[in-house]
Amino acid sequence: MLKRPVIIISIAAAIVLAACSGDGAGADDAGAEAAPAATSVASTTPTTTSPPQGAETEGTLIVQDGDLVEVHYDGTLDDGSTFDSSRERGTPFSFTVGTGQVIAGFDEAVRGLRVGESREVRIPAEDAYGEWSEANVIEVPIGDDQGDVAVGDRVYLNTGQAAVVLEVKDGTVVLDANHELAGKALTFNIEVLSITRP
Repeated sequence: MLKRPVIIISIAAAIVLAACSGDGAGADDAGAEAAPAATSVASTTPTTTSPPQGAETEGTLIVQDGDLVEVHYDGTLDDGSTFDSSRERGTPFSFTVGTGQVIAGFDEAVRGLRVGESREVRIPAEDAYGEWSEANVIEVPIGDDQGDVAVGDRVYLNTGQAAVVLEVKDGTVVLDANHELAGKALTFNIEVLSITRP
């Protein structure tokens, strides 16, 4: 799909921000890394695998808030399809634990792990990118100078938030500003590759 900016009046942008702030959908677009920004893990007990006997670890470091960790992860939906994978990209994902850089369930999944250990966790929609909301479907004006926009196009609001074009009308466009993973539970298999403590 084409990536075109859609510049809208600031009132419309404020409506989108207000609508998104209550449901976890205000995180960055998941196109680069869906590893996530939201709230807690599912109540099911996560599975943890330890490294093989004698495997090299970084001393006795256990992941805690404030640590910079590098991980590999596979993210799947309930139907088994993969929505994102750092392993497939061949590039580990780094973030600082407990700083809101990822959804809280992802933060929680790495806490307590050592280098070489892995964990699988299922994060329900409300604790990931939020439930899909009709409040995030908005109609905004579009000017002639903004080029052709077609149904299905991914566009960006002047806030930087991504949206999908649902309908093009005379002088306006209807956008779905819900996160693309809104309403979906996410399962992550996460392996800790390194821990750096400031």
